[in-house]
Amino acid sequence: MYAIIQESGSQRKVTQGETILIDLLEEGAAQAGKKVTFDKVLVVGEVGGDAKVGQPYVAGASVTAEVVDPTVLGEKVWVQKFREKKTWKKRVGHRQRFTRVKVTGIKG
Repeated sequence: MYAIIQESGSQRKVTQGETILIDLLEEGAAQAGKKVTFDKVLVVGEVGGDAKVGQPYVAGASVTAEVVDPTVLGEKVWVQKFREKKTWKKRVGHRQRFTRVKVTGIKG
């Protein structure tokens, strides 16, 4: 079974048992093992079978997950700025923090 959920402005396809990265929960203070529920489910279906499509969300559908790792650092992104014909350059790095969760159940 799979579901397409909306989380923090983005949509992602999840299956039961899959581990995903989501935006940081509770500023990194979430305890490992905490249950998380995603109520904004756009599509629920069986692989190779029929799917229920919501308008915009499927009524009564939800995805439950469990926090595996409260804080995970993402890949470092470098931002560079410079001005032509000048001797000005600036380089700044950024690492986004995520929470790793494991999908434990899909209802719908």
